Amino acid sequence: MRSVDASARVRLDRALGDLAVTFRGMTARADETQCVCHWGSTEELALLKVPDVELDPELLRRTWGAPDWGDHGAVLRRVLPQFARALAGGAVPAYSVAEVGESFARGGWQGWPGRQRAAVWEFLHAWWADSLTAPAPAIPVADLLVLCAEASAALTPWLAAWEALDHPAADRHLAETAARWEYDLLTGELPWYTSHDEEDALRTELTTWLARYAPTRLRAHDPLLHGIRLASLPIPARWDDPRW
Repeated sequence: MRSVDASARVRLDRALGDLAVTFRGMTARADETQCVCHWGSTEELALLKVPDVELDPELLRRTWGAPDWGDHGAVLRRVLPQFARALAGGAVPAYSVAEVGESFARGGWQGWPGRQRAAVWEFLHAWWADSLTAPAPAIPVADLLVLCAEASAALTPWLAAWEALDHPAADRHLAETAARWEYDLLTGELPWYTSHDEEDALRTELTTWLARYAPTRLRAHDPLLHGIRLASLPIPARWDDPRW
């Protein structure tokens, strides 16, 4: 599997390099404003209007996390090369990943010009593939799936990539993720808060995918497989099942 692991890492490095080239020279809008009391100083705001200047980690965090930019997309494009490196390097804690996904979504990146949109899409996919094959990814796979789903408003591409990957680390991450989410899925809940309006559809897609895909990969996890099977059943049938 070393060749697969190396290939995933090379792909991620290339994606980060492409982001750096694609978003070089980007700035926030000249008329962008922010609250001095709650966000930061006028000097810090001025840095966002100068291209390619590295921000200190705390300023970077406040910048991508602020929900009230006049043009969030322009601000995100300004910090994206540095932001992506920080993400891939594990500088953002797991508890913030849903907020990262929401920040991408607020930036409206899927409506950006073609090359910019493609660069972001490739970064997310390359990061996802690298994490699936890593024994100990910087961000747990369960959390990264939330980030990618929130950023793209979709589960399908990330689940499809997971399913297509025949790798022991990917299977181990699947077992860990399914165990972490089992209780929520059994009680009919999506295992994370979503800013999108299709929570039931996402939960149904996730449970259906697990019920179809997990049994071939998790044969040694019999109790977990029973939980996955139950979660995929309609609630009356779930409650009536002898294994409930």
